[in-house]
This record gives sequence, C-alpha cells and structure tokens, in this order.
Amino acid sequence: MNGIPTSIVTMLIGIVITLISLWYGQNHGLMPVAASTEAGEVDQLFNLMMTIGTGLFLIVEGTLIVAVIRFRRKEGDETDGPHIEGNIPLEIVWTAIPAIIVLGLSVYSFEIYTEMGGLNLMEHHSSKEVQLAYASSDGDATSSYPMLAASGLGEPPTLGESADDTISIDVLGLQFAFVMTYPATGIVDGAVHVPVDKFVKLNLKAQDVIHAFWLPEFRIKQDMIPGKETSLVFKATREGTYPVVCAELCGSYHGGMRTQLIVHSPEEYDEWEQSRIVAQGPTDLSNAIAAASQKPDETDTEYLAHFRASMHLDIEPMEPMNHDAHMDLALTP
Repeated sequence: MNGIPTSIVTMLIGIVITLISLWYGQNHGLMPVAASTEAGEVDQLFNLMMTIGTGLFLIVEGTLIVAVIRFRRKEGDETDGPHIEGNIPLEIVWTAIPAIIVLGLSVYSFEIYTEMGGLNLMEHHSSKEVQLAYASSDGDATSSYPMLAASGLGEPPTLGESADDTISIDVLGLQFAFVMTYPATGIVDGAVHVPVDKFVKLNLKAQDVIHAFWLPEFRIKQDMIPGKETSLVFKATREGTYPVVCAELCGSYHGGMRTQLIVHSPEEYDEWEQSRIVAQGPTDLSNAIAAASQKPDETDTEYLAHFRASMHLDIEPMEPMNHDAHMDLALTP
C-alpha cells in the first residue's frame, strides 16, 4: 500500500470492519426462534452486543496479527527492542471507549428490562396508562385489572385491553415438576397451553425449594420462590411447541424438570380446553400437592401414582439414574 495515505487505509479498514460487524450482528444465528412480543426487544439488545463484540474482536485480533508480522524480530537481529515509555492519549482512548460502550449497553438493557416489567409491573409505560390500567374510579388500585396488580416480569395488556382478555394460569413448581392449573376452568395439566396473540399471566409458586420458570424462545425467566408469588406476563406470537426449563438448581433431578408450552390457534385452544374439561372432570389438586414430597418408604412408582390419579396425567419413571428412578415430568395428558 505504498503511496496510499495512512488515513485512507485506516478509513477503508474501518469501513470493512464496520460492514462485517453489522452483517454478523444481524446474522449470527445464535438465538432460538423468537415466539413472543418480548423476544424482539431482547434480540435487538443481543444483536447490538454481537455487533459491538465482533467489531472489537476484529480490531484487537487484527492489531495483534499485524504486530506479530510487521514487528517480528528479523533473522540475525540480537538487539533489544525499542524502549517505549507509553502513550497517555492512546491509553485514555482505549479506556474511555470500552467504558462508554459498557455504560451505553447498561442503560439500553435497563430500559428493556424495565419495559418488560423487570422492576415492577405497575411501573410500565406512561403514568397515564398505568393509572387507567390499574386503578378504577372508586380508587381501588386493583379492581379494574385484578390479575395484573402483582409484581413480576412481562408486559401487561396495552391500553384498552381488559383483564377478561388475559388468560391466568397458576403454576406450581415442586421437585421435580411444573403443575399448571387454569382457575377459570379447573383444568390441571402437566404442560402449558395458551392461544396465540393473547396475553397470558402465569402466577408462579414453589412448593419446596426455589425453582425458575424459563422459556428460551420467549426470552423470559422468573424465579419461583417458596412463600412468595411471582408472575410472568407474555403474549405468544407464533404457534408451536416450546420447551419450559427449570433454570435454578433445585435438587438431584433438576436436569429432568422440564415440560412444554404449546401455543395453539384460538380455535385449537378452545377445542383443547373443551376436551380437557370433558375428559378430566373435577380435579383435586390438593392431593397432588400433598404428595409432592416423596415419603422415605415410597417407591417412585407409588409416588407418581398420586399425580396420575389426581391430575389424570400419564407419567412414568425413566430409567434408573444414580441408583434411583428419574422421573420424566415433561408430560402430555
């Protein structure tokens, strides 16, 4: 590149690095399919971090490669390298740039977390919307939207949508299963069934130890804490079957604490709901909860029978693991 000004070369290199970073930041393919309204915001943040990370990687590694080739010791050269005291402006620049990047990402991620309700559901969006969504004319702060007044993670219904348009599901976490109860119909199931394009509120409780309800394709996760109710509010945007994973180490069989979230079309959801009501009949969840802790003299088969009888679920022990039967609790009715 003799004869080309250094400034031109630097500009061309900067353009190439920028184009590569922008392309890879949007086409890395590292995230699972996005299946909720919340996923888009999270993916935008992740794509931005991948764009910045790719650019920094190319700059740092490219500088190292150029330095290794250009400034390598020539054959027969036994002299010491030049004594360099340092470059204060350069050190300030390479310290300030990462600091600005980290600060910017922190502000952006905090904004997304707040928008998703990570701090408090009642602090979403504008104060006007919160007032209309959570307070009634008689001053009761929860009477208009009683299902949405609890704190948790997830985006509440937008202005104009009522609590009647939101499906509420009670989720009980216990070693080592998720048990879903639909208060409106009395349905109890081992999987989560929801219609597409409709707000869903999960009321999360833990029976024994801390669990975590994680939906990777929805980009949301919430802890389930004994003695404290937490919540997740989301809207599924894509029909399909998605894994639900416990993301909190909760015991020996933590790795097997999984189930599914099935997103139906509105018509399919109504059909599923009616079929479950007819097939299941009255369900006494208290028996299943009472059986949540396995007795010392109770075999795995006997333990699972409590759930099979009271919740009409088809669950069987898996192959033994560490001399005990491991339960397959990612179930379908």
